[in-house]
Amino acid sequence: MHTVTKKELIDRIAERTGAKHVAVKKVVQSFLDEIIEELSKGNRLEFRDFGVLEVRSRAARTAQNPKTLERVHVPAKRTVRFKAGRLMKQKLQAVPPSETSQARRS
Repeated sequence: MHTVTKKELIDRIAERTGAKHVAVKKVVQSFLDEIIEELSKGNRLEFRDFGVLEVRSRAARTAQNPKTLERVHVPAKRTVRFKAGRLMKQKLQAVPPSETSQARRS
């Protein structure tokens, strides 16, 4: 499996659109900043066919350190949940299983 970085995505978008690399970088970073800002306010973001991002609260709990077996308090926290949209689900299902299992072994 290959990790795609933000820089690689910016390069691809700049190449496809013919826009300047600097302009694409600014737009992508602004987009990501806005997502972070909205999620920090507790808002839900919905992108049709792509997916939904929303903030979920996780309750405080008691966990156990597997090495020492010591009980540890884990405080409550907010996390981001992503639910894939229709188009993304279709694209993911279209990938042959042999490709995904080979990618995991690499």
